[in-house]
Amino acid sequence: MSKYTIGIDYGSLSGRAVVVDVKDGKQLSDCVMDYPHAVMSETLAATGAPLPADYALQDPRDYLDVLETIIPGAIKSAGIDPADIIGAGVDFTCGTMLPVRADGTPLCFEEKYRSNPHAYVKLWKHHAAQPYADRLNAIARERGETWLEKLGGKISCEWMFPKIWEILAEAPEIYAEADYFIEAGDWLTWQLTGKQTRGYGFAACKSIYMIDEGGYPSEDFFAALDERLRHVIRDKMDAPIVFTGEAAGYVSAKASAWLGLPEGAAVACPMPDAHTAAMSLGLMNDGDMCAIMGTSSCYMLISEKDTCTPGICGTLRDTLTPGFYGNEAGLCCVGDHFAWAKNNVVTADYIKEAEQRGISVLKLLIEKAAAQKVGQHGLIALNWFNGNRNILVDSSLSGMFVGLTLRTKPEDIMRALIEATAYGTRVIIENFRAHNVYVGKLIAAGGIARKDPFTMQVYADILNMDINISESTQAPALAGAVQAASAAGEERGGYATLREAMQAMSAGCDKVYHPIPENVEMYNKLYAEYVKLHDYFGRGGNDVMKTLRAIASQAE
Repeated sequence: MSKYTIGIDYGSLSGRAVVVDVKDGKQLSDCVMDYPHAVMSETLAATGAPLPADYALQDPRDYLDVLETIIPGAIKSAGIDPADIIGAGVDFTCGTMLPVRADGTPLCFEEKYRSNPHAYVKLWKHHAAQPYADRLNAIARERGETWLEKLGGKISCEWMFPKIWEILAEAPEIYAEADYFIEAGDWLTWQLTGKQTRGYGFAACKSIYMIDEGGYPSEDFFAALDERLRHVIRDKMDAPIVFTGEAAGYVSAKASAWLGLPEGAAVACPMPDAHTAAMSLGLMNDGDMCAIMGTSSCYMLISEKDTCTPGICGTLRDTLTPGFYGNEAGLCCVGDHFAWAKNNVVTADYIKEAEQRGISVLKLLIEKAAAQKVGQHGLIALNWFNGNRNILVDSSLSGMFVGLTLRTKPEDIMRALIEATAYGTRVIIENFRAHNVYVGKLIAAGGIARKDPFTMQVYADILNMDINISESTQAPALAGAVQAASAAGEERGGYATLREAMQAMSAGCDKVYHPIPENVEMYNKLYAEYVKLHDYFGRGGNDVMKTLRAIASQAE
């Protein structure tokens, strides 16, 4: 009798569930739902009040509404007996956190806090905590905290503790009332199992949980930030750590009645959305790297060596494929760049042409960009419209174009942005290589990888690497299903180890983009110019971007 697992993937704008056959990883169905409130970056939906600059909030009720839609929807679409589901696995955007009561109730659900922005989910790309990240990094360096080097030398404002410190400093009543601060992925898993745990991937990659150094930083470190933070781990984050491939718990009676999952089915250790994709993309050898390309892009690389690569998000044991060190890096704005161009640089005639041809404006722009020769538009862009995650780790940077003239067209801007994200990716890869980290096979997944051949060819040319495209359209969700098969165990119809589950259920690749030699030669010249701009504006040669943002913030 066939057994099935469900992968539950929560991205920046939507959640999705897939039903997967445990035998071979075949996806039987999926169900997707957008978050009703999307991302609150300008106003708070509950009150209409304006939000400060660099805010990115979400309403956790959206997550519950999505869950009760996608789980029954995916099961119904698959046409299976729910009793044959042996497990479920959750992945979620990483560094997405919220304050909750002891029973898991978000503070923003309470009437007295519904108008307080700090009571809501702070999405990964909430960058208003940058000043707290800067101070945290400075204090860690002054104290000689050894864990900082393992995390690339700089903590991002996207991580847990800068956001907690922001709440303490700007909304101390929320800090006092919150029994826990928790990653949204851990919180959603709590809703399924009825008990709180902390997934190792979230803790290690965004909450400074250093397994080889005994856990979280010392109480003295947190007290050096603010004496009120001395016991933040004990008082606000104390819960069992669950490791990759293990069961975080089992579907509770309440969740079973609510969602139609069988009571007692295994719920896997939750994982960050991009990190977990390593399991569905088959990263099993030293130097294997995956790119999850969407709103942002995340680059995950497994290595046999324990290295300290500056500027990346960290090198941590067992955070990707167990038995390897996981190296995390990425760009915090990719698809968002392209959406910006579609929404802001086209003229009426472009919109009219797209409508007449029955295609999207974005597709029209990419089509026109693809018709150009390399370098024809005469532009270089810096891809920092949402700051720089790696290797500069600075959310206060912003984007720019060099080479604009009266002849510049919308497709020129689109192509320059596509190329800029590829240049930014090359900076990351060359940084790995410069620090003796082997980069071998590259596998790409996500909407851009599957749907945009032109962009993927540009990446192959700029990186001068073959890019293998995963046949899975839902790599993170599939990875949740793989993890669930391991968490369920062999006795329930799953697998004895995570590696066995990966070998049986991982997706293959059905396309490869090869670099075109003449394009590589021209892009090498253009990349050299990109690096000059990258270093000049990103490493303190000219702080005009930060000055302009400060002036704009003051004006607002």
